[in-house]
Amino acid sequence: MSDSKDSALRDASQRIQRALDAFGVGLSVREFPSSTRTAAEAADTIGCTVGQIAKSLIFRGKASGQSVLVIASGANRVDEKKVKGALGEAIGKADADFVRQKTGFSIGGVPPVGHAAEPTVLIDRDLMQHGEIWAAAGTPFAVFRLEPETLVRITGGKVADLRKD
Repeated sequence: MSDSKDSALRDASQRIQRALDAFGVGLSVREFPSSTRTAAEAADTIGCTVGQIAKSLIFRGKASGQSVLVIASGANRVDEKKVKGALGEAIGKADADFVRQKTGFSIGGVPPVGHAAEPTVLIDRDLMQHGEIWAAAGTPFAVFRLEPETLVRITGGKVADLRKD
């Protein structure tokens, strides 16, 4: 496990650490030797529940073509109809090229901050029940710990019921 100030952090993780530092919230990127690519892998690696994983999902606004970042609890599937209701626009799936172009990151390491193009952000209400959550930090081996309220503050995200029932 690496400390956030460790020079061994990968470039993408360093970019996220700089973005977090700019918010002045005292958050630190941690890299692990085991994958944190999926919510289940991240929970196993970190030693937390799957529900504490803040997974970043990128969608494309169907009318606007804008990137939409849905930050969901790792335990939940996202209801696209609820996203449409909260967003006011239908969404479509985003392919790997769109994700990389809009975020600057590959699927499996997309963080909630530091994107190439600022997305519209929606946050799964279920994340708010946890004292601490973990989010991706730019690679499939890096994460950072934060409180749900801090996630809302640094992303400017709107909290909504997004869970598929």
